[in-house]
Amino acid sequence: MGKEIVAMLLAGGQGSRLYALTQKLAKPAVPFGGKYRIIDFPLSNCVNSGIDTVGVLTQYQPFVLNEYIGNGQPWDLDRLYGGVHVLPPYQRASGSDWYKGTANAIYQNISFIERYDPEYVIILSGDQICKQDYSEFLAFHKAKGAEFSVAVMEVPWEEASRFGLMVTDENDKITEFQEKPKEPKSNLASMGIYIFNWDILKKYLEEDEADPNSENDFGNNIIPNLLRDKRQMYAFRFDGYWKDVGTIPSLWEANMEVLDPEHSGINLFDENWKIYSRNSGMTGHYVSGDALIQNSMVTDGCRIKGTVKHSILFAGVVIEQGAVVEDAVIMGGTVIKSGAHVKHCIIAEDVTIGENAIIGDEPEDGGVGDVATIASYVTIGAGAKIGPKAMVYESVKEGEEQW
Repeated sequence: MGKEIVAMLLAGGQGSRLYALTQKLAKPAVPFGGKYRIIDFPLSNCVNSGIDTVGVLTQYQPFVLNEYIGNGQPWDLDRLYGGVHVLPPYQRASGSDWYKGTANAIYQNISFIERYDPEYVIILSGDQICKQDYSEFLAFHKAKGAEFSVAVMEVPWEEASRFGLMVTDENDKITEFQEKPKEPKSNLASMGIYIFNWDILKKYLEEDEADPNSENDFGNNIIPNLLRDKRQMYAFRFDGYWKDVGTIPSLWEANMEVLDPEHSGINLFDENWKIYSRNSGMTGHYVSGDALIQNSMVTDGCRIKGTVKHSILFAGVVIEQGAVVEDAVIMGGTVIKSGAHVKHCIIAEDVTIGENAIIGDEPEDGGVGDVATIASYVTIGAGAKIGPKAMVYESVKEGEEQW
């Protein structure tokens, strides 16, 4: 029996603008919000929306991501028929190919989709923080009699030229597509989330693959070809929380917004739309009598004896007595030793910050500004100083400075 809809989740992103954080990690596997990874959001959206068949297309540094997804049990996607499947590039009789573009990635997995014979395919991004009910999107697609629909958000006109834009008529039918135009005709930015009728998607994927001049990309090739052929194309206006966390400042800012659910639009405490994740298996966190914690999220297994203000601590973080952490994102397993001061930064997993070290600083303008960033498994020596603009890939010796 066929499925009504199958989700294809593009999770092969290198995340090059996250620099040290994605040196050995696919962008969708980057930790977020204390106990999650970025990919938890689209996977949770799928199961909350009634979509039980998901193909996850991986490519860059996939080991942690593949291990994390496992059999899909944390998201209730461990099904006998359907469930979640990791789909890396693979060897064929004619040779093997890396995924050459977003459209080519789906093309290479046509056989996976055909196995479930769906009416519709939803294509998702594995590197955005978004809470969205895809069933509402599908209902819109059906009601319009669409062959292709794209989720869009209104962005400020002064920022519109940074996005792929959908120009629509009064019925939300797409009449034109502009890719990062100098003179925007619309402020409806594509979120990179698409619903296709499967027969239409398959036809255009096969035509695109046969074109030797194609970039094999949805934005540059598939969507313009649909417009050329005057297909039924509609824009679904989304007004919930959505953020592309593709840069260090945007990732830091989105984590800080988790601490202000009433105003930021992202509420991880919403019982009606839970975001599921793989359990760390650690004990509850411990806070000593000398510790001070204000306006922060503290996750399983943390041991806190110092001061933590307006920060997010992932599983197993240790803050020793006399250490101060403020406006920071501290990922799992990191140890911050006595007397260290850590401010306005992102520290990746399993880092050691030595005694009396100083990491980062508040930006002068009071905004997001520069965010000091330290890669996984790095050791910062005692008394070392890491400036607010630093991007640290390797260990820093005792007393050294890096700006």
